[in-house]
Order: sequence, then C-alpha cells, then structure tokens
Amino acid sequence: MTSIGTGYDLSNSVFSPDGRNFQVEYASKAVEADGTAIGIKCKDGVVLAVEKIVSSKLLVPGANKKIQTIDKHIGVAYSGLTPDGRHFVGEGRSEAYSWRGTYKVPIGVTSLTNRLAGYVQAYTLYNSVRPFGISAIVGGVDESGPHLYTIEPSGAYWGYLGAATGKGRQAAKSELEKLDLPNISARDAVKAAAKIIYAAHGDAKDKDFELEISWVSTSETNGAHEFVPKELLEEAERLAKEEDEDEEMEED
Repeated sequence: MTSIGTGYDLSNSVFSPDGRNFQVEYASKAVEADGTAIGIKCKDGVVLAVEKIVSSKLLVPGANKKIQTIDKHIGVAYSGLTPDGRHFVGEGRSEAYSWRGTYKVPIGVTSLTNRLAGYVQAYTLYNSVRPFGISAIVGGVDESGPHLYTIEPSGAYWGYLGAATGKGRQAAKSELEKLDLPNISARDAVKAAAKIIYAAHGDAKDKDFELEISWVSTSETNGAHEFVPKELLEEAERLAKEEDEDEEMEED
C-alpha cells in the first residue's frame, strides 16, 4: 500500500511507514515534466540556461521567463511550475533586500541559498501548504568567487560545478560531465550551454522551445547577472543547431 502512497499522500505533514513524504515526491514529478534547466560554474562566473517549452504559438515570445534576477549579482533558473517559481524568486528578492538593509552589503550566494532552502523546506512541514513544484538552480558571484547551487522541492540544496534539472536532466548531466569545469570561460560556457540544451531537447523535437541564457561574470558583466547579448545568443544557437544536425546525419 505504501508504495503508491495510498493513505499517506493526503497530508503534507505525514510520513509513510517506510519514511517517505509522497507530496514531496509528487512535486518532483512536476519538475520532471518541465523543460530542462542547467547551470555551469566557470573560472570567471556562472552561466544559466533554460529550455522553455512553448505550449502555444499564440504566446508572446520572451514572456514568462524562467531565468530571473534575485539580486544584482545573483540569478536563478528553474524547472517546474512557473507560478511557484515566481513566488520563490519573490522570496529571494525579499531576503536579499532585507540583508542589504541590515548589513549594508549585498547578500552572499551561499547565505541566500541557505535561507531559500529553509523557506522551501518549511513548505514540507505543514498540512496547510504544499511543497514547491520547482527545482531551482541558483548562481552568482560574490567576494569569495562564483557559486552554483541546486535547491530541490524537499529543501535540500547542493553545491555543483555543473547542475541540471527538468525532463532532460540525465542527458544534460552526461554532457556537463564532459566539460572541463570549472576551468572554462563564461563565453565558452554560453556556447556549451546552448549545445547541451539542444541535446537534452532531442527527445521532444515535436515541441517548440525558446532558449534562455544568462550569465554572471567578473570579466563579461562586471559581476552583474544579465541575459547574454543577442549576438552571442544567436551565435550559440547557430552552433548548437549545426552540431545537432550533424549528429542526426551521422545517425541516419
């Protein structure tokens, strides 16, 4: 009975006899059903990229972005439910604003991640709420250098050199492991990120998607989180499409 959650998945605050919280597991399923998001830690910063699935041709291009800025030096990319992601980003901005008001300095990436993970974990403790249906990749640069973290629906968080979440996470992780992390430059990481997202999209070629890429770099953006310039994004997409087409021809 416990393997399918019957009787133990009606409340967020109840464990099954074998120690599982089914509501958290269901939240993870929402993440797995969404497009892929990745993060790459570089020698001079962090690159974030998202495969944003386009559910309708009537949608305005560029709307409902899944990469957002939390503070000037910190960005976040997420897979999962977009409204949950907006709420998560809003809480992150409140934490960053509060930290600046109290300590008069920007919040560190690790400190922000710790606070956000605690906030997400609190939503797994009470019957009146449900877990966040997202996995978030938080990246930024502070006084101690570049940092990259992933926060899961359970509230657990981990530091990574390369991180992936969403439907194509396994394919993306395999490609990330081939990179020389964290020794590549942010500019090279942008091109690698585009190739990885296109590779991860391979199993869903019947669905259109928009590629979003941002970076935080000491050499490219002076430590600020920004979307990559249009020219660089177009070049990265062109290279990714060419490689994707070459692989298809080899398979044929």
